[in-house]
Amino acid sequence: MEDHKLKVFCTVAETKSFSKTSEIIHLTQPAVSLQIHALEELYETKLFDRSGSSINLTSAGEVLYRYAKEILTLYAELEKEIGKLTGLIKGSITVGASTTIGNYVLPGVIVDFKKTHPKIKINVLIGNTKRILDFLNAGGIDLGLVEGETSRHKIRTERLIMDELALVVPSYHPWARKKVISLLEITKEPFIIREEGSGTRQIIEKYLASHGIRISDMRISMVLGGTESIKEAVESGMGVSIVSRWAARTELRYGTLKMITPKEEKILRDFSLIMPRKAVISHAVDEFLSYLKAYHYETLLSESKAS
Repeated sequence: MEDHKLKVFCTVAETKSFSKTSEIIHLTQPAVSLQIHALEELYETKLFDRSGSSINLTSAGEVLYRYAKEILTLYAELEKEIGKLTGLIKGSITVGASTTIGNYVLPGVIVDFKKTHPKIKINVLIGNTKRILDFLNAGGIDLGLVEGETSRHKIRTERLIMDELALVVPSYHPWARKKVISLLEITKEPFIIREEGSGTRQIIEKYLASHGIRISDMRISMVLGGTESIKEAVESGMGVSIVSRWAARTELRYGTLKMITPKEEKILRDFSLIMPRKAVISHAVDEFLSYLKAYHYETLLSESKAS
């Protein structure tokens, strides 16, 4: 029932970008332009000032934006109230997940959730923590699951589960038989790291800095944009790296990688749930949030070990 044109309009207003809106709404840029053009024809006025390289709301656009947000909020509240009366929980949820959670944790949770909530459709957008924050601030996702620093953003953050990162080396590496290793030794080895904006990289940089080590002190051999490519590079002998136990659990099970804990202390981080502070939560989102908070995540790790 939600007015799709209003959602597209609000997303353009918030991102100030037709290309970003296209990515968030899953429409082509020409389709986004058509939706905006249709609204401009309906109200017989321009809604955006597109002079130069920037996109800004006109006075009429600002009025429409204010009312459109209220209308979309009412749609969400209506769906939630009807769902409570009928007991039928349905709808669509868009979840933004940073790379580690999106690739190694969330799929198993969604599979289990769908067994008891078959009428709820879940869309997942995966990117680094910065990208997920951008999506949330633009209204492109209902909630986010991230592993980076979010305290400086105007959002609600709630710890979901704990994660541990550790050094990974190929099974034939001289360190493969070690259980612990000092950071000083690691600085002498070719090191593979994630890209800027990655939550994993943030944690690694913060951890190293707490022990007096800068990224520039490391022998960075490669900067890669995903954990899968990092694991492959480590397996191929291109260097060592620090990754989540979640991300490496398959390789650890089959013995292609070995994981070593830093001698100084364990590298621990939170996987966090993020939400807009003033979001109106639909019945479907509310149900998924409750499921996420009550889920026994350790079962996924134990199933992986048993398979």
